Amino acid sequence: MKTKKVLSQQQSEELIAVLKNRFLENKHRHPGMIWMKIEEKLQSSPEQLWSLHQMEATGGEPDVIDFDETNQQYHFYDCSAESPKGRRSYCYDREALDSRKENKPQNNVLDVAAAMGIALLTENQYRKLQEVGVFDVKTSSWIATPPAIRKLGGALFCDRRYNCVFTYHNGAESYYAARGFRGLLKL
Repeated sequence: MKTKKVLSQQQSEELIAVLKNRFLENKHRHPGMIWMKIEEKLQSSPEQLWSLHQMEATGGEPDVIDFDETNQQYHFYDCSAESPKGRRSYCYDREALDSRKENKPQNNVLDVAAAMGIALLTENQYRKLQEVGVFDVKTSSWIATPPAIRKLGGALFCDRRYNCVFTYHNGAESYYAARGFRGLLKL
């Protein structure tokens, strides 16, 4: 039996207030978007609101970055200045976690993202995020890795250094205190 992931009325109201304030304080991230339309979608999407709450609770500071005209969906990205603090020190996926014999991290990013109901940013989405602000100048963030790279044991991550966005690779089983992951929620 699947447990419903829904916030209480008070939690919902508090989260919507936080999201509204962030939206209004960062208008450069979403030019032309209207908060009232986003709030209507939030109020009619309790499971997505729960996922946004998970993003917020782990330090992601979600905000609207994009609107998909075709699907009529708002895209919330983690907009914390550095990789979300509550989602660091994880290896890439379950296979990588299981392959470690010693010093295993607590979890892996793909399982944590799935449990939160969000997706990892792709490289293109990560670069889009960097167009609306400056992120990950001290940390790095795992990104969705193409299957061909993952099949060979690797995984990708990005950061911003020297005012440039870089994409790198690492063994998927690696983990670092300064590497987390950024997520995307479509609403």
